[in-house]
Amino acid sequence: SDLPIKVEQLSHIDAVLISHDHYDHLDYGSILALKEKTDHFYVPLGVGAHLEAWGVSPDKIHELTWGEEIQQDSFAFVCTPARHFSGRGLLDRNGTLWCSWVIDTPNEKLYFSGDSGYGPHFQEIGAQHGPFDFAMIECGQYDPRWEAIHMMPEQSVQAATDLNTRLMMPIHWGAFTLSLHSWTDPVERATEEAMRQEVAITTPRIGEVVYLKKDVFPENHWWTQVNAR
Repeated sequence: SDLPIKVEQLSHIDAVLISHDHYDHLDYGSILALKEKTDHFYVPLGVGAHLEAWGVSPDKIHELTWGEEIQQDSFAFVCTPARHFSGRGLLDRNGTLWCSWVIDTPNEKLYFSGDSGYGPHFQEIGAQHGPFDFAMIECGQYDPRWEAIHMMPEQSVQAATDLNTRLMMPIHWGAFTLSLHSWTDPVERATEEAMRQEVAITTPRIGEVVYLKKDVFPENHWWTQVNAR
């Protein structure tokens, strides 16, 4: 199906945050479309070389390592740990860093997990930077054989608890197919576990807006309608 909006239709962008250089997170065509309308790219250590090679102006690129923080206007971006790996070919595995991001705004505190296996870093990030208003947590493309680099859905919900977030949104399940589980398995398991743990969860359609100032968030099980077609 078509994307809800194309890059070319987006207005001016203040900042783009990238978690690592895998192809499903750092896409050449997307960067080409974004580079002229974006003021700043925040990336983990080493990833800036890709952007420079693709024509992004070096003064727009900001590389951070774990624990580093950078300010943009009234926002702070903190590069935080993740449990994953990097590389775009056979010979560059782990040649660049991977990360998660804390986004500290005047009104809300947000978290983006990037790709990560479950580990103590979630509790550490929650203790140091939380509590969070909203956490986008990877939930999908998992397999018990690579649990060290991708969480099981139940672990994604536990990560939300560890982070001390008011609301979680499962991500990384509805687009690329990189594992053998069914398309809806991640979100079904995550919503069931969130109910069991009494964790607030939102499951918007791709492109749907989540308003954090409201007390009611999108949680319609829209994927059941897609599967029924």
